Amino acid sequence: MSLSPAFLDELRGRTHLSALVGKTVKLTRAGREMRGCCPFHNEKTPSFYVNDEKGFYHCFGCSAHGDAIRWMTDHQGLPFIDAVKELAAAAGLEVPQADPRAAQKAERAKSLHDVMQAAADWFVSQLGGLDGAEARALLDRRGVSASTQRTFGFGYAPDSRGKLRAALKDFGDAMLVEAGLLIQVDNKEPYDRFRGRLMIPIRDQRGRVIAFGGRIIGEGEPKYLNSPDTPLFDKGRTLYNLDRASAAARKADRVFVVEGYMDAVALAQGGVGEVVAPLGTALTEAQLERLWRMVDVPMVCLDGDGAGQKAAIRAAQRALPMLAPGRSLSFITLPEGQDPDDLMQQGGARAFEALVREAEPLVERLWKHELAAEPLDTPEQRAGLKRRLSDLANTIADPSVKSEYVAEFRHRFDQQFARGRQAGGFQARTPFFPYQQRRAGQKWSPPPAPVTDDAKAVRAAGGIDRVLAKAVLAGLIRHPAEIATHMEVLGSLKLADGALGRLFEAVVDVALEDRSRREGALDSQRLVTILTRSGFEQVASDLLRADTMPYSFTRKTADENKAREDLDEAIAILVSRPEVDAALADATSAMQCHFTDEAFERQVALVNEQRALDVRLANLVQANEDARALGTEDN
Repeated sequence: MSLSPAFLDELRGRTHLSALVGKTVKLTRAGREMRGCCPFHNEKTPSFYVNDEKGFYHCFGCSAHGDAIRWMTDHQGLPFIDAVKELAAAAGLEVPQADPRAAQKAERAKSLHDVMQAAADWFVSQLGGLDGAEARALLDRRGVSASTQRTFGFGYAPDSRGKLRAALKDFGDAMLVEAGLLIQVDNKEPYDRFRGRLMIPIRDQRGRVIAFGGRIIGEGEPKYLNSPDTPLFDKGRTLYNLDRASAAARKADRVFVVEGYMDAVALAQGGVGEVVAPLGTALTEAQLERLWRMVDVPMVCLDGDGAGQKAAIRAAQRALPMLAPGRSLSFITLPEGQDPDDLMQQGGARAFEALVREAEPLVERLWKHELAAEPLDTPEQRAGLKRRLSDLANTIADPSVKSEYVAEFRHRFDQQFARGRQAGGFQARTPFFPYQQRRAGQKWSPPPAPVTDDAKAVRAAGGIDRVLAKAVLAGLIRHPAEIATHMEVLGSLKLADGALGRLFEAVVDVALEDRSRREGALDSQRLVTILTRSGFEQVASDLLRADTMPYSFTRKTADENKAREDLDEAIAILVSRPEVDAALADATSAMQCHFTDEAFERQVALVNEQRALDVRLANLVQANEDARALGTEDN
């Protein structure tokens, strides 16, 4: 159906947004707007505003934003066209008619929904009959209460090739085959797909039955059998229990991903309703996108056996290209050999919540997996680890997140293998993490003393570190291929006025122009030649002679790969430092105005972030000094 912008604008104009939102959210007048507690996340102080004049709502806590149509899709869970139809009916507008083929398709889908609901009702009736005794016994052994059975619509498919077909004969064989309820091979008689199985209806976000999962009652394969893909059901885009989990996830501001139907049912029965499951396959990109529409960091909680942990790693690797600032995954590790269903039966919600508090960030799960992948006793094996970590980071599309992963993996590697030296031998470098993040209930301990005065001396008092910026420019001129790699990040930097700032802009402009012309690789000499024509000959030449700077990427004789790695790290530090400084200034100001434990912890965390950046910068300098010393000894 094609809806014109004019029609949609009229629909929004005729809809009284505060009245629509006020049906489910308590609103009070706040000047020219209405205010209430946000329905998209938990809060006690209202930060959710509705503006009828402008026709939008906005939450200053979680940034939820939209108009009347968005409200119906995001809060009510309706598909776009259904949201439009419902609003149009309330506003007295007639929705433009779809073309005949689209109308026919919609009518067909409606009929298939009727078929699936009729099948679900019939399966429920069979569970309560004589033939359903074994299925009921299985549910009793699994601890599924009668109330939970009704809530999730459990049923039973008798071990017969034609009972369902006979019960739903009014719909006709063709529609039953299209719905995935019958199997037809060539021109032979169709027969029931699900036989001798506990039946679990799969619903869409609106709660309509679109498919089934069937668990074998006794011995046999496959243990679980799903409906095939149909006009209603796309296995790779659907999540089990999504219809119930959506509202629970908004309230709890979290969502769990478990392996199977019964895991989701067990958690929901135990009071954890914000849980979904993929349908017998690894998490797909479409399912991840659906999860991220619910919360920023879904929690993956797969079985504790080897297969479950492999599935967790596959999910981690599949998520990497799709990461964005603030958007990630975390992972819950279950005891060996247990699944969420086992855990809930043995320890209940308290045992599960204890594991939730120990959830690992995505970067931690990837690091541990690669660290344990193979022995790391030789330089070649450690180089293999570095390559694998680099390959993982390079799959991330977002440049800022990619840069953070590159830096994080590098410093974890350095910390793990204790690189650095002192008089009389080698010692561990200053750790990348000068403080540890606290777990729930852990007491705060003060951070360690700052790093050295030498490390502090290389940063400016505020804003962009001009000393580091000058070194980065020297590195970019010596390694111009790196300009394209960091184009978006470099373009966002705001250097101080003066020759250095103008040269920085010129370097980026030259790389952009060169890339657009596709004239071949931009080398250092060619870049200097182009800059010379723009009046930057002297300053560019001076930077190329900057062997006195304490970084590998400014030295002509440095190892090429190491220099590029260090340049990537220096750019990440150059970009991150002003952001951390600004955040710390705000936190300090907030502390002076109003002291709270939360504000104090925020200030401490930012101080530690500053120190972590100092350590990273000091490590770059130390690595360069080590390389120089080794080079001198070799000579």
